[in-house]
Amino acid sequence: MPIIAPSLLAANFLRLEDECKMLNESEADWFHLDIMDGRFVPNISFGPMIVEFVRTTTKKVCDVHLMILEPGKYAEEFKNAGANQLSVHIEACTHLHRNIEQIKSLGMKAGVAINPHTPVSELSDVLHEIDLVCMMSVNPGFGGQKFIPHTMEKIKQLRKMITERGLNVHIEIDGGVTVKNAPSIIAAGADVLVAGNTVFKSADPKATISRLKSLL
Repeated sequence: MPIIAPSLLAANFLRLEDECKMLNESEADWFHLDIMDGRFVPNISFGPMIVEFVRTTTKKVCDVHLMILEPGKYAEEFKNAGANQLSVHIEACTHLHRNIEQIKSLGMKAGVAINPHTPVSELSDVLHEIDLVCMMSVNPGFGGQKFIPHTMEKIKQLRKMITERGLNVHIEIDGGVTVKNAPSIIAAGADVLVAGNTVFKSADPKATISRLKSLL
């Protein structure tokens, strides 16, 4: 069964406590928190303070995705806010290995996120160092976009790399995940589904999460 990580970016922030309660009562595994700085991506979301508030509502994994420049400046702040794992973008890190080591030294699991145009081969030299690859299946910055079909090939390539090396690295797909395309995404080799609008805009979010969770 896949890990389901609903993205709070799509939640109703006027009802954030209720939305967190719903996720706690659901079969969701992780809380996915998208941090945007208006520089690396053309949008601004929220910062450590919101992560800290969310942390008080749940014992589930807080999966923080930094879509920001200079993530090393803020890693400790997100750790203190309650992040269990932190993903940084390969495109934003001049010294990626240093960023990974910093995250791990702070006691968090380390993830690397890659944009749609970035080949998975660029992960080759760090794959053995990380716990998670957050593969963007839309151009980052906004929710509600359509899944980019070529992502399927990238998932297969990455799964092959991980399997051949005998590694235990999650493949997380972020963007345009729906109940309809999720089975194909899992079949290609992904094991973590980030779902924003699919969950929070559905008539019955808990049922939608349960449906995604039941995929094999």
